[in-house]
Amino acid sequence: MDLDFSELRQLVVALDQTDIAELTLKNPQFELTLRKATAPSQAVVLSSDATISTAASMPSATPMVAPPPVATPAAAEPATPPTSVASDLYEITSPMVGTFYRSPAPDEPPFVDSGDRIKSGQTVCIIEAMKLMNELEAEVSGEIVEILVQNAEPVEFGQPLMRVKQS
Repeated sequence: MDLDFSELRQLVVALDQTDIAELTLKNPQFELTLRKATAPSQAVVLSSDATISTAASMPSATPMVAPPPVATPAAAEPATPPTSVASDLYEITSPMVGTFYRSPAPDEPPFVDSGDRIKSGQTVCIIEAMKLMNELEAEVSGEIVEILVQNAEPVEFGQPLMRVKQS
């Protein structure tokens, strides 16, 4: 049984709309446990030999670290294009629910800072979702004007993360 990211998201939303506090799905290939957290965000735990294929709606999200044998295909087109704030400002938005990280590791410098020049395809942050680290790449070239999220802060799907002055 394979679950894609869209099906997993629908399962999380359905669980959120019920009084069920915990749901566990098991089969010979994987075990998936979803628990409602006491905080506003939800805890999602994935264990065992899970095979989850990411949906085609995952823009520029390529896994950095994946527990074996999780398979994730190359990134595809975004589900919703990032919005333009002003004529020359471009918003980089979160392609998924997860935790925002500015650097590849706690003791390493951030991928980008305000005022940095970036190129299309350059990694600008990491979104951690279900223990998978997903690099988010810039879709435009320009200068980082503003970083809207703090390091290690939870983010929602479509939430603006950064603003870029296009060049």
